[in-house]
Amino acid sequence: MEAKTPLESLTVLTDLVLPGETNYLDNLFGGELLARMDRACSIAARRHSRRLVVTASVNHVAFSKAIPVASVVTVEAKVSRAFKTSMEVYVDVWIEDRQSGHKTKVNEGIYTFVAVDETGKPVEVPQIIPETEIEKTRFEDALRRKELSLVLAGRLDPKEASALKKVFL
Repeated sequence: MEAKTPLESLTVLTDLVLPGETNYLDNLFGGELLARMDRACSIAARRHSRRLVVTASVNHVAFSKAIPVASVVTVEAKVSRAFKTSMEVYVDVWIEDRQSGHKTKVNEGIYTFVAVDETGKPVEVPQIIPETEIEKTRFEDALRRKELSLVLAGRLDPKEASALKKVFL
């Protein structure tokens, strides 16, 4: 199985925020944004693995800025690291000023997907070869995030979490 770059999984979804998708402050519902992020991440994971994929977890979401009605929202997702059958997908959310075209990052998230066959059994995925500095950073950080998640779930002994040990020791 040949390794791939994050760029090969890049998924960009651009849409407009409509009044029916907003809360009483006329900002995009958080759940609506999560759904858009999940769709983009799902497509990125499928592009990387060329298999059916299922969302395993939403590891992190930062709602750092509200997204007002009528905003042009762009969701960019790409696989940041692949493990045996799972993939971490990093997603950035931007809004665009319609007059200047200037984009502002408003949110980000980290999702984990598992590639499965038609019966739902996990299958192996290609590895990732990060190219840019941000891809390399996200790639390295992904192992620490995975180990932390496994330790917290009781599926990994903290003494075996080698990437986490490097941070704390």
